[in-house]
Amino acid sequence: MKPTKHLLLIFLILAQVAYSQVRTVKELDINWKFQKGDFENAFEINFNDSKWENVTVPHDWAIYGPFDKEIDKQNVAIVQNGENIASEKTGRTGALPHIGTAWYRNKFTISELDLTKKVILFFEGAMSEPQIYLNGKKVGEWAYGYSYFYFDVSEFIKKGENTLAVKLTNKEFASRWYPGAGLYRKVSLITKNKANINQWGTFITTPFISKDVAKVNVKTKASVENGYLVTTVFDADGKQVSTDKSSSKFGNEFDQNIKVENPKLWSPETPYLYKSVTQLFVNEELKDEVSTLFGIREIKYEAKKGFSLNGKVRKFKGVCLHHDLGPLGTAINKAALRRQLTILKDMGCDAIRSSHNMPSIEQLELCDEMGFMFLAESFDEWAKPKVKNGYHRFFDDYAEKDIVNLVQATKNHPSIVMWSSGNEVPDQWGDEGVKRAKWLQDIFHREDPTRPVTVGMDQVKATMESGFGALLDIPGLNYRVHLYEDAFKKFPQGFILGSETASTVSSRGIYKFPVVQEKNKQYDDFQSSSYDLEACSWSNVPDEDFVLQDDKPWVIGEFVWTGFDYLGEPTPYDESWPSRSSYFGISDLAGLPKDRFYLYRSRWNTTDETLHILPHWNWEGREGETTPVFVYTNYNSAELFVNGKSMGVQKKNHSTPQNRYRLMWMDVKYEPGTLKVIALDDEGKAVSEKEIHTAGKPYKIILNPDRKTIMADGKDLSFVEVTVVDKNGIPCPTATNQLKFKVKGAGTYRAACNGDATSLEMFHIPTMKLFSGKLVVLVQSTNQSGNIELSVSGNGLKSGKLNLSSKN
Repeated sequence: MKPTKHLLLIFLILAQVAYSQVRTVKELDINWKFQKGDFENAFEINFNDSKWENVTVPHDWAIYGPFDKEIDKQNVAIVQNGENIASEKTGRTGALPHIGTAWYRNKFTISELDLTKKVILFFEGAMSEPQIYLNGKKVGEWAYGYSYFYFDVSEFIKKGENTLAVKLTNKEFASRWYPGAGLYRKVSLITKNKANINQWGTFITTPFISKDVAKVNVKTKASVENGYLVTTVFDADGKQVSTDKSSSKFGNEFDQNIKVENPKLWSPETPYLYKSVTQLFVNEELKDEVSTLFGIREIKYEAKKGFSLNGKVRKFKGVCLHHDLGPLGTAINKAALRRQLTILKDMGCDAIRSSHNMPSIEQLELCDEMGFMFLAESFDEWAKPKVKNGYHRFFDDYAEKDIVNLVQATKNHPSIVMWSSGNEVPDQWGDEGVKRAKWLQDIFHREDPTRPVTVGMDQVKATMESGFGALLDIPGLNYRVHLYEDAFKKFPQGFILGSETASTVSSRGIYKFPVVQEKNKQYDDFQSSSYDLEACSWSNVPDEDFVLQDDKPWVIGEFVWTGFDYLGEPTPYDESWPSRSSYFGISDLAGLPKDRFYLYRSRWNTTDETLHILPHWNWEGREGETTPVFVYTNYNSAELFVNGKSMGVQKKNHSTPQNRYRLMWMDVKYEPGTLKVIALDDEGKAVSEKEIHTAGKPYKIILNPDRKTIMADGKDLSFVEVTVVDKNGIPCPTATNQLKFKVKGAGTYRAACNGDATSLEMFHIPTMKLFSGKLVVLVQSTNQSGNIELSVSGNGLKSGKLNLSSKN
């Protein structure tokens, strides 16, 4: 080894040792003990938890069921849905056992050196009303289950083994959807020197950007009397770009300006991330170090122009997402989040609204990395209640603290382009609501002067008259498409955001006849038609929003309700049982695209071809009956054939919103065989074609994973799509076979989901019925690398087998 290389190696080792001494972040994910129930002495060090369940965190205790209509049964009138008379709602919060008290206990070790340091317990979310105990003493408590919070526990720790206990309480009538239960997000132990960079103490902005240079401003709050700061910026390849040293403080804050030449800008199309490494020195000794990923980008909201990113006007092609991950419940999982975003990216989606809660850190990290703009929301209630035990109980004491934590914890994510202080709050009525809206907006502005604030408003007429909507940075309209023009004229901002749009309802692969556009339509099987023409009394079908987006330059985009189905809120069947999850999703609870996915894709994905036919072509007993055929495509015209016979050419036109965005053959008579569509360009030439066929009897199981190789970390997942086909390999779209799942090797069976909102089968039990011919199986890695084998079987079917692998 050459001397220079030898010295470099020594330097790197010393630097690594130095960093390990200045700050450690340990995720407390394993060795947790859990038990549901209120145990009076569970916070004590010597409490006997030997018979408690062993779990890993993140953990959702309620997702394991069973489903029960009596759980959180509510006799209410849902004002947001325009109801005036109370009625029994049985699946509103998912009919899963999330109500009650539970305890978590864990142990961690503290060294003698750590006793001289600052030690922080950081919770990224705990559902809900957490009370935290360490070594038998109460450290503190929080109220909001969606909030990030931390406690300095330096005075509570001791050398050797320390016992952490967490009490959580979920009250009934506390949510409008499935909230989950437990330590559903990460818990971390942070150890650092007394002289340190504050928790969430770094704020990076890019106040000046040109083609040649960008100014990166880094404000850093530090707990130190005398010292200096060195901040270095690295590009995505790890190459040093620029560095700055500062010993000047304003109060407890350093303020540095760093030059980045030829900046690469962050956008959904080019999500380029730089890294800032900030080091705190005292007397030349490194005391703390924090790394922060950030993006260089410019956002503007202007009258007439609307929203622009990096100088280019664009409209949000966004979706709203609740925080549950279908069969995983609310327990956060990065592989599941990445799969969601991958599906949305293919659809052409470029923006996410966290509805109606603070997003997970993992979700924001992925949006930064994969390229999604983000509307980070805070509350579903202010001081006036929607549900008996909702956030209004905490609003006066916690609203400011919760907003401060939201902004401070997430402010460096380039994906966040606006904040939301609320959704459809009853405070939209009256003078007090106007004052609360301003108070909350002012807190956001104080904590982050760089981003605007919105509220999702459904009482638009009231907010037009009271001044509520006028004071917001961005007036957000939830539905109310008939009031867009009036709101634009009344509000002074010069633009309108569709903060929540559509709420079309459908069930994947289910089609109802006759095909007509209807509101609040219900059927005996508790499903909704996938012809995408059914909505609620207060909502609308997608095409009505498309018209506003395309024809009104002052409409700056939309966030569709919702990107995926979610647990709870089973409108329009919230008075029916069994029905325990939503119908609003563009994709179902399993993440399988519904037909509506391709309608949005035909508009939003401007780089890839979309050519999708509906319905399926298995209609035994409907021979000769009218069975309309729709085609969702980015082409303007197409010709349809049934068994080789032309049904004519349809061309998009402006006669109705549906005719403008869909190709529809309304008079097709069903006959089994082949349905074929040929897409035509603007000159009438054939450019693409697609066929679907009538399937025979179910014969074979086909397995298709989203990934064949996963990480051997005990957390990673492969989502395997399971399809039943006939002898000719044609998918069987009406198959409902009961299947069984078995996993061998370096993996385990985690869950399954078929997307059926009426199914009461539990996700974690290795058997489930197909729904519309499909379901999804989740295979989870262990901590051992190796081969994984998934086998799926069903009576009378040729089994499916799949080999996966996990690697360190």
